[in-house]
Amino acid sequence: MTTLPRLVAFDLDDTLAPSKSPLDPAMAALLIELLDVTEVCIISGGQIAQFRMQVIDNLTSASDTQLEHLHLMPTCGTQYYLHQNGEWNQIYAQNLTDDEKARALDAVERVARKLGYWETETWGPILEDRGSQITFSALGQAAPVAAKTAWDPTGEKKNTLREAAQAELPDLEVRAGGSTSVDITRRGIDKAYGMTKLADLTGIPLDDMLFVGDRLDESGNDYPVKVLGVECVAVEGWHDTAAYLGKLIPELRAAKSAE
Repeated sequence: MTTLPRLVAFDLDDTLAPSKSPLDPAMAALLIELLDVTEVCIISGGQIAQFRMQVIDNLTSASDTQLEHLHLMPTCGTQYYLHQNGEWNQIYAQNLTDDEKARALDAVERVARKLGYWETETWGPILEDRGSQITFSALGQAAPVAAKTAWDPTGEKKNTLREAAQAELPDLEVRAGGSTSVDITRRGIDKAYGMTKLADLTGIPLDDMLFVGDRLDESGNDYPVKVLGVECVAVEGWHDTAAYLGKLIPELRAAKSAE
């Protein structure tokens, strides 16, 4: 990209905030600054309730005008929310059918039990129906980061489970999600799908977008965005992202002032 981005998109967990945790006040302040100078998107496998807890509830000092530049894409872009008339509105949702949900829930539980990955001591439900996505979280949605890291330090368990579940669900897509989770959607649904939808909805070409994420490796759930050809910035945690934004925001502000 030879020019500055017209839209900056972010992964959520371990990019803007620790996994399943609220934004740090410093990151919240940077996001609000960024909303003054460009369009911003957050795209994640989580559902809208998670976006509210991690992001929306921590942007209380943002004005309606600033929030109107924020695009939220839960469940990898199968849902899309915009801030309109002072509130968050769902623009669309592409939900799984009841049959698809039932088969996905059955298959992932059966495979997890067979592999010995079905834990009895968890932090919340292991299986979650997110409407457009079924999510398996090995230790539950609210598991602490340390516990998740200890359960699958190399990612081998998650990838083994993903492959086994995919074999049981040839008509659906099974992807690695967070550090101990897999997500099941309709085929072709990943973050590249979400970014393509975003380009269609906003009229901003993919070439004018920038994506920031922590899982841009080949097995990571951010990798499809890289394959799509969007310019990407790899980070290792929100501190990295904050440091990057500390450089990007002044550049965007200067460019905006020069218009």
